[in-house]
Amino acid sequence: MVPEQRPPNETRHRRKRSGLVENAAHIHRPMKDQRSRRIMESNTERTFADFSGSWKMKSSENFEELLKALGVNVFLRKIAVAAASKPAVEITQQGESLSIQTSTSVRTTHVSFTVGESFNEATVDGRPCTSFPKWETDRKITCEQTLQKGEGPETSWTRELTNDGQMILVSSK
Repeated sequence: MVPEQRPPNETRHRRKRSGLVENAAHIHRPMKDQRSRRIMESNTERTFADFSGSWKMKSSENFEELLKALGVNVFLRKIAVAAASKPAVEITQQGESLSIQTSTSVRTTHVSFTVGESFNEATVDGRPCTSFPKWETDRKITCEQTLQKGEGPETSWTRELTNDGQMILVSSK
C-alpha cells in the first residue's frame, strides 16, 4: 500500500519554536479497525483510543535535527537515522496500560507503562529518565521526561491516533 502524501496545509503536527526541535513520525497501522476502550472513572465514563497493533513507519521528519540538538555526535546520528527509518513497532494495550516494543536493525527497545503513573525509560538519545504519561485527549498521550542524573535538555514525546488510522509520534526537546 502506497501512503498518500499530505498537502502542505496539513503540517499541524510539525512546529518550530525558538529552541524547540521536534521529530514527527507518521506511523500507519495496516488493516486494523479503529478501536476504543472504555475506562470507568468516578462514575464518569471515558473512552480512550486503543493503540494496540503492529505499526510501520510511513514518514519521519527532523529526526537528525533532534539528535543534533540533543548533542549526539554526527557518526551516531547517521547510524540512528538509518536504523530508525524502518522500525517495527508492536503495541499492546489493556485499559490504560501500554507495552511498546520498537525494533530496528541496530537495537530493540521495550517499555511498559500505565497512563497517569511515572515510570523509568531512556530518552531518544539514551539518557535514563523518569517519564510521566497522561491523556491529553481521548486519542493523544503526552509524556514529559525528567533526567535521573546530570543535566541536559528536557525532552518529551506524544503519541496520537488520527481518524484515518495513523499514529503520530512526536519527540521534542
